[in-house]
Amino acid sequence: MGLSMKNKIFYVGLVLILAITGCSNSNEKELINDVEVSGSSSIGLIDDERILSAESEPGNWLAFGRTYDERRFSPLKQINKESVSDLGLVWSKDMGTNRALEATPIVVDGIMFFTSTWSRVYAVKALTGETIWSFDPKVPGEWAKKACCDIVNRGVAVYNGKVYSASLDGRLFALNAETGEKIWEVDTIIDRDRSYTITGAPRVAKGKVYIGNGGAEYGVRGYVTAYDSESGDQEWRFFTVPGNPDLGFEDPAMEMAAKTWKGTDWWEFGGGGTVWNSIVYDADFNNIYLGVGNGSPWTREIRSPGGGDNLFLSSIVAVDADTGVYKWHYQTTPEDNWDYTAVQDMALADMEIDGEMKKVLLQAPKNGFFYVIDRTNGKVLRAHPFAAVTWATHVDLETGRPVENPEVDYSDNGAWVLPGPLGAHNWQAMSIDLDSGLAYIPTQENPFFYAVQEDYKKTGIFKWTPGKWNMGIEMSSLAQNILNNLDSQPKPGGFLKAFDPLTGETKWSVPIPHYWNGGVLGTAGGLVFQGDALGMFSAYDKDTGERLWEFNTYTSMLAPPITFEVEGEQYVSILTGSGGGDLFGGEPLPPIEIQASLTYNNFGRLLVFKLGGQETLPMPDVRDTTIPEQKLVQVSIDQLQDGESKYNENCAVCHGFVVKSGGAIPDLRKMSAGVHDAFNQIVLEGLLAGGGMASFSDVLTEQEVENIHHYVKARAHEDREVALGNMEAPQYTWFGQE
Repeated sequence: MGLSMKNKIFYVGLVLILAITGCSNSNEKELINDVEVSGSSSIGLIDDERILSAESEPGNWLAFGRTYDERRFSPLKQINKESVSDLGLVWSKDMGTNRALEATPIVVDGIMFFTSTWSRVYAVKALTGETIWSFDPKVPGEWAKKACCDIVNRGVAVYNGKVYSASLDGRLFALNAETGEKIWEVDTIIDRDRSYTITGAPRVAKGKVYIGNGGAEYGVRGYVTAYDSESGDQEWRFFTVPGNPDLGFEDPAMEMAAKTWKGTDWWEFGGGGTVWNSIVYDADFNNIYLGVGNGSPWTREIRSPGGGDNLFLSSIVAVDADTGVYKWHYQTTPEDNWDYTAVQDMALADMEIDGEMKKVLLQAPKNGFFYVIDRTNGKVLRAHPFAAVTWATHVDLETGRPVENPEVDYSDNGAWVLPGPLGAHNWQAMSIDLDSGLAYIPTQENPFFYAVQEDYKKTGIFKWTPGKWNMGIEMSSLAQNILNNLDSQPKPGGFLKAFDPLTGETKWSVPIPHYWNGGVLGTAGGLVFQGDALGMFSAYDKDTGERLWEFNTYTSMLAPPITFEVEGEQYVSILTGSGGGDLFGGEPLPPIEIQASLTYNNFGRLLVFKLGGQETLPMPDVRDTTIPEQKLVQVSIDQLQDGESKYNENCAVCHGFVVKSGGAIPDLRKMSAGVHDAFNQIVLEGLLAGGGMASFSDVLTEQEVENIHHYVKARAHEDREVALGNMEAPQYTWFGQE
């Protein structure tokens, strides 16, 4: 096959992303089923007043961030620095999945409500894990192709005896909290010709359910909708980016935003701006804060030629909770060029700043700066970097704008940039400790080699393709770009940090070899809990960062822990299973330490701990990493180059960069003979669509699929030869060969 060998092993802190990794009223949402169910329930009896008074019942976890303030800091302290050494597993629940679990459970009066993969909903007894009911929205398997970041879901909302959940295919449900019976269902998607998805948890307040969506990479236009919590009737909808100006604007905010966009067809590309994670209710000002995502495409010169801030991309937008009318915004990354979403969790607090008490909003978004924002008007008060940042030098507090670093401008030539598309911090929750004045943040330093799409640079024309990623970033020759720029690649890694958002000081930092780690919980017991990619669920001293306790779950974690109390005993709980936005990262290359889900498996479990717990998890077998011998045929370099290009554009996001799977999705290097024989049927005919592998016949030809197959087998052959000692190192790419 003419394969040459390179003697460098490189590591790619890759990442994509994913944010990574959501219109008119003509398609307005309707009640799908109008069943006569009263909705009355004796459990899940939460209302606004109860959530507003959540500090008076610290044993429950009543809302996504525990309270409407979403600080994820618990006043419980039975489990503390002195007693945590006695913490042990009390029960576990096998969720029957090897995909990422990302949900924050809600705990109300001894009942736990949460979601799993494929948007399934569960109610279990918090003391035992016994299932009370479960609900399966029966998401079509082929919908997984539309999801940038796997078939994940981040949870439910519980309110007035109902459980609210959203499905990957864009439906919103109200379920009876006692029985799981469906009360109503609405279709939130305005245009089913576009690849909209929902992975985020709904929020509830003021008698309304608020929900956003995802799909910016696939070319959608973002919006958030509020529905009546009892009937499912639409109350309001706020679009986050403008549509076609020739069709008029939905409100004055869209007319204002349109002035910050250039070109003639951003609305054809969708625009992006999806609110796929953070939505926060502020009772002090009757606001709903929307964390808005990246543009579609990512590259600004394609998305909005001629410049422009492109509102409301990468912004925090305040709207009226009752009407959805715009109040103010703050844009964290004007003219976003890097997928720097602002959808990361937002927390509300009262803090003394410059000698005056201020009501502030706190966020550590992808771009690497921690923002302290005045909730009365959206003015930024502090903006300190909390991780390695190269794209900008600082944020000018007078203008509120970042000052970009021209040395990493990739418009002409590609460049390594920090953060990469996974961000310095992603959706994995942080915790805010007001007594200490600290934020406990899972941070990442994970570079990406950005370059403008070569076809666009040659022709000046961007070809938008429905049904696939449309980023405007060069993916076809990504491996070659990385190989050619190894010497300047920043080293990736992860950290758990205690960070002062007012001073910018890092009080302590715990390094974690792999960058893609779990959310954080702080408690009044002096502890910070986090699960990591290495499979360790740990408790750290919140004053020093010293690890005081750990438990080997044998599975990488992303989900945030929660804590609750039942019958006078405090419990800590976490869901295990990784993947999500880092699917593209695949198996890490040296020197990054391999994550637990690749050493063993991606065991999706719900774990619950208490003092004196004595339960154990079964010791899993180490995964068989043997790569079968490949049946190679003589093919041209042109075919391999095309196969690598099409693989990177269509397959890598799930099956991993250089065909190294991250563990949740099948590793194509290890395909059986039968799967090889059925390769075309799977890729072109959708043979495995029910499991999420939909047909790609809309974007790939039979010859292109054949070339991808050759590339996959060539990569498998290389890695097998390395494992057998017959090759020093894989070369990873055939771009540029004669």
